[in-house]
Order: sequence, then structure tokens, then C-alpha cells
Amino acid sequence: MNKPEFDDIYMDLAINLSKKSHCVKAHVGAVLTKDTRIISVGYNGPPAGTHNCDEQWPGVGCPRDSKNSCSLALHAEQNAILYATKSNVSLEGSTVYVTLAPCIACARVIYTVGIKKVIYLNSYAEMKGLPTEEGADFLTKFGVEVIKYKQKNA
Repeated sequence: MNKPEFDDIYMDLAINLSKKSHCVKAHVGAVLTKDTRIISVGYNGPPAGTHNCDEQWPGVGCPRDSKNSCSLALHAEQNAILYATKSNVSLEGSTVYVTLAPCIACARVIYTVGIKKVIYLNSYAEMKGLPTEEGADFLTKFGVEVIKYKQKNA
């Protein structure tokens, strides 16, 4: 029997977490790990206690902000980081598995909290029509390892 690699387990979990998203536009999941242990999880959507976009605005999603982005949404990695921080969990040296490459804003947060590795499944640049993975480029420039996920054991 082939045992799954931790990368496969954590990315599978991120994919499953993405299914919890109430966002109408995209479903994204994130898993934060340290030393082969899960320290936090998250998925994209509005802050707890506000509106669930798919219920409040079915089919169209929440109102758009000045940059034509979701006005309520927290990104999956932001939710995972915020939960860990609220729980006093150190993120220094951790790894985040995320189903969508980080945007530039999330990349700044990832770098600031000390996450050292990002493993992502899908391209944020392709989804947004951008010429490059701005978030991944930022992280790489400042010493964070960024890897496009490829399943090892099928």
C-alpha cells in the first residue's frame, strides 16, 4: 500500500476546506502546518458573524469594493493566519498549503508572520488575468519558498 505524502494529505484537506466557502466567485482553502502538524485551517469568505454571500446575494455575490473585489471576503490564508493568531499559535517557520496562489496582499501578510513555505495548487494570475504571480514573486524575492503543487502519489 502506498502511503500518501504529507503534501498530498494537506492539499487534499485544503481542497475539501474550499468546499465550505460561501463565496460566489471562488472557493479557496488553506492549511497551515508546522513540523508535520496542522496548526490552523481556513477558507475564503466573509468574517464570521457577517453575511454568507451565497445566501445573502445568491448568484451575484457580495457588493464590490473600489477595486472591483469582494467587499466582505477574507482570503483563505488570511482566515487561517487570523485564527492561529487569535489562538496564540506561532507561525514562524510554518508552511501554508493553499488551493490558489497568494495575491500580493496575502503575500505581504504571509511574509510578515514568518511563514517560510507556500505550496499552492492553482494560479491566481490566470484567474485574475494578470501577467505574473505577483504574490509568489514577492515571496520568492524575500526568501519564502514557493512551490506549485504537483501530486506525488496518484
